[in-house]
Amino acid sequence: MTTTPLRKDAARNCERIVATARDLVDQGTPLQLNDVAHRAGVGVATVYRHFATPEALLETVAAPCLEALAGHGEQALTDPDPRRALEGFLSRVVEAQVTDAALPPVAAAAVDALPRTTELKGSLASAGTALLDRAHAAGAVRAELTAADLVPLMCGIAHAVAVRGGAPADQIDTARRYLATLLDGVRPAPPQA
Repeated sequence: MTTTPLRKDAARNCERIVATARDLVDQGTPLQLNDVAHRAGVGVATVYRHFATPEALLETVAAPCLEALAGHGEQALTDPDPRRALEGFLSRVVEAQVTDAALPPVAAAAVDALPRTTELKGSLASAGTALLDRAHAAGAVRAELTAADLVPLMCGIAHAVAVRGGAPADQIDTARRYLATLLDGVRPAPPQA
């Protein structure tokens, strides 16, 4: 997305493009820039002027969710209970992956189209690492659980929920149940007598 201030008409077009893309993503329709232009009622060149690739548009659609999660990560770091802080953060991540169709492909992408996406994913990774480190230091999670495990595990839960299907409210409940099962599994084993 462009970084210089836009004229009012250009800003409206950009908003229309993003709103159209949001609707398509929510419907499960892959983003094709020509299709987005047609549905948004703007020229194809207008879409390409704002978004060079479908990935850049998808990342723009996912940005508000990523920003909210990054904010929650910062907030979780202020919680004095390391286990509760980690659980709360991971719960928000899983719920976001289940409720925002733009998030899973953006989170799973190895390469980002936009620097802002890289920045936000970095903030999330930093928060997750710091929260996990605190939980390790408190003895609240198994030592073998690493920060590199967190994204695949959260993506795995979101994928399992999608495979199971169901109504959106049921999917959130399923995601919470799967996460609770995972979190129970990462508790440290009680000391041997």
